Amino acid sequence: MQQDATPIISIHHLGKSYDDKVVLKDINLTVYPGQVIGYIGPNGAGKSTTVKTLIGLITDFEGEVNIAGMDLRTQALDIKKIIGYVPENAEIYDVLTPMEYLNFTGLLYGMEPATIEERAVKMLTAFGLHDNRFQRMDTFSKGMRQKVLITAGLLHNPQIVILDEPLSGLDANAVIIVKEIMTLLKKEGKTIFYCSHMMDVVEKVSDRIVLLNNGEIVANATFEELKQSEGDTLENIFAQLTGKENLSSMADEFINAFKN
Repeated sequence: MQQDATPIISIHHLGKSYDDKVVLKDINLTVYPGQVIGYIGPNGAGKSTTVKTLIGLITDFEGEVNIAGMDLRTQALDIKKIIGYVPENAEIYDVLTPMEYLNFTGLLYGMEPATIEERAVKMLTAFGLHDNRFQRMDTFSKGMRQKVLITAGLLHNPQIVILDEPLSGLDANAVIIVKEIMTLLKKEGKTIFYCSHMMDVVEKVSDRIVLLNNGEIVANATFEELKQSEGDTLENIFAQLTGKENLSSMADEFINAFKN
């Protein structure tokens, strides 16, 4: 990635607190078009707060966030038009069918009904849901719902894709499909902000890995750069930088609970 390109996401001194609890502390991050950013960290590190800020759900933040040349504070609606968001868990309207839900989503983005139907059918078919497209989603498994959420997040062909544990609930074949979709999106110049606890996937798909701990960025580098300075696998690097090197002993303590 040419570093003289214009950033697609620029975060300067981002901070967020809830009462006396500081969740994000002076986050600074620059993302360039076409990059895949692996955004990782322990539970409670601030990943979800960062994502909710980027997609406009959190508005009372400190610092500055600029996306595609637009100020998040003053141009949030325009920014939302170019972002696709796939959450880990969402209150999907499960009394609707996939086609009804995707039509609703597409209309919110100002898409033409004919375009919505054409894309929705093709994308659902690719996910093996063609025969389920007119079934109410209250009968769907978590994996089937997740496929619909992924489709909804990408339906309007967004410039920036934010994925929060997108593989949650998917079977092995669907995981392969989603990983390939990410590769193809990157080839098309899309920017992907990828949050996951699946270290092996993050390691393989990310151009840069940003590790968050206690609301602060403790690493921001390629996997090869991290290996040279911190460890051999992303799991070991993660454990070292988040202060959890004694995970084996913690597992021993857990099992010892069964012993007299």
